[in-house]
Amino acid sequence: MMRMDEKDMLLKDHVLPIGKRTCIMGILNVTPDSFSDGGKYLNKDRAVAKALEMSEAGADIIDIGGESTRPGAEPVSAEEEIGRVLPVINALKGIVKTPMSIDTYKSSVAKKALEAGVELVNDITALTGDPEMGAVVAEYGASVVLMHMKGTPVTMQDGPKYRNVIEEVYDFLKSAVDRAVEAGIPANKIIVDPGIGFGKTLEHNLAIIKALARFKELDKPILIGLSRKSFIGSITGKGPDSREFGTAGASAVAVLNGADILRVHDIGQIKEVCLVVDAIKGR
Repeated sequence: MMRMDEKDMLLKDHVLPIGKRTCIMGILNVTPDSFSDGGKYLNKDRAVAKALEMSEAGADIIDIGGESTRPGAEPVSAEEEIGRVLPVINALKGIVKTPMSIDTYKSSVAKKALEAGVELVNDITALTGDPEMGAVVAEYGASVVLMHMKGTPVTMQDGPKYRNVIEEVYDFLKSAVDRAVEAGIPANKIIVDPGIGFGKTLEHNLAIIKALARFKELDKPILIGLSRKSFIGSITGKGPDSREFGTAGASAVAVLNGADILRVHDIGQIKEVCLVVDAIKGR
C-alpha cells in the first residue's frame, strides 16, 4: 500500500511526495523543433532510451511532448502529435517505473495518452485551448498542470505587457483552478505553473521567481519550468546548450521561494541542487 500524508499528491498509480522534497519533472521533447533539443529524440528508440536514463537519474515524472511550444512555434495537427508521442508512451509502458505526463493542450491527444497509461496532463492553456480537455482529464481520473500563458506560442513574446504581472498571473491561475474543479477534476489533483517564458519579459520572469510565495496562497503544488530558457541566456549570454549553471542558480532560488516541482532537461544536476536546497530548508 502507498504511504501518504496530507501534502502528497496521488496520481493514478503513483504518489508525488509534495512537501517532503522537491520533485523533478524530466522533459522529453519528441519534436523536430523544440528550442533546446529539437530533433534529438524524435526517433522512438532514442526517446525511450532518454526516458529510461531520466528515470534512472531520479526523475519523479517524465513529461512527453509532441509539439514545440517555443516562442514563435507553429501548431501541429492532433494526428501528427499522436503519431509522435504514442509509440514512445506504449514502448515505455511496463518498462519504466516513473509516472508519465503528456504535454498537450488537445483533448484528443490527451485521451490517447491517458488510455495508454499516462497519469498527468500538462496543459499550457490551462484548459482553455480545447473545451473538452477538462472533461477528458476528469473522465480518466488524471491529474493536471494548469499553466499561465499570455497569447499563444506564435504571439506570446510580441511585447507582452502587464499592469501587475504577479497579480494578473495569480488571478488567472485562481480562475483556472475553479474551471478545473467545475470540470470535475478533484482539487487535490491540480498543479499550477506561472509559465516562465510564456508571454513574459526578462523582468516579468525574475519578478515571478522572486514572488513565488504569492502563488502558494492558491494552496496547490507549484510547478515551474526554468530549464535552459531564454531569460537565462539574456543574463549569462549563453546559448541553450550552455545554460546548465544558470538553470541551477534559478532552480535553487525557485525552490527556496516555494516551487514544489521543477521541469528540467538535466535531471542529475538539478536533483543535486534540490537535495542541497531541501536540506537548507529543513525538508
